[in-house]
Amino acid sequence: MSDAPTDQSVSDQLGKFIPYLRRYARALTGSQASGDAFAAASLEAILADRSVLDGTDVKTGLFRVLYGIWASAGAPVEEGESGARAKAQRHLAKLTNNSREALLLYTIEGFSYGSIATIIGVDATEAEALVGIARQEMADSVTGSVMIIEDEAIIAMDIESIVADMGHRVTGIARTRDEAVALGRADSPDLILADIQLADNSSGIDAVNDLLAELGQRPVIFITAFPERLLTGDKPEPAFLISKPYTEDQVISAVSQAMFFSSTETLHA
Repeated sequence: MSDAPTDQSVSDQLGKFIPYLRRYARALTGSQASGDAFAAASLEAILADRSVLDGTDVKTGLFRVLYGIWASAGAPVEEGESGARAKAQRHLAKLTNNSREALLLYTIEGFSYGSIATIIGVDATEAEALVGIARQEMADSVTGSVMIIEDEAIIAMDIESIVADMGHRVTGIARTRDEAVALGRADSPDLILADIQLADNSSGIDAVNDLLAELGQRPVIFITAFPERLLTGDKPEPAFLISKPYTEDQVISAVSQAMFFSSTETLHA
């Protein structure tokens, strides 16, 4: 009897990994719409020819297909932007080729250097070097002010320490929706880093929507133990999302990425 995966088993695995593919694509582009378009194109390519997954496990193959489409398109972010997003695009143009892609694959998606090498078509040593280059280049590019919305004191202090060590100024920590709005009014941040469930059972999503409505668009990173619940494709969703339990590398990478972009779609609880 053959041990080769069946079409059904491949389909089941693809379904499991699609939310994370969409997360990766959004982080690359800084946009839900653009990221989802690349993810959809990847799935269409696989449906048209399953052999594009040959030689890899399904997850690695899925991301390799997306990377191939992304690279062939010239690794674009949205065109016709002005202001902060135009500045973001100028920063992106100066980064070492493949470095940001490798950093996201390693820190946010949890791929090994060997798998990253397979995805982007380099060897493992170069993949590791690209991650290091990206960390340094992005750390040197953008600094700003960050608001933290988090009701667990230990987690809030940990995130505050990570963000401060990156060179960013923390405007403060809010534990509830009302505290977040008051803090934003007192000291408008460049970036918002928010948990989903807050101390008084209010919603971090609602808090962010309040802030964006009052202060204007700015990058947002959501932290949640259940990222797949925010990556369903049924409603507007975040471009930047990290999972609990998180690592320091994930926070650093997400903050660095998000600081490049200045728009996040309004979400609905």
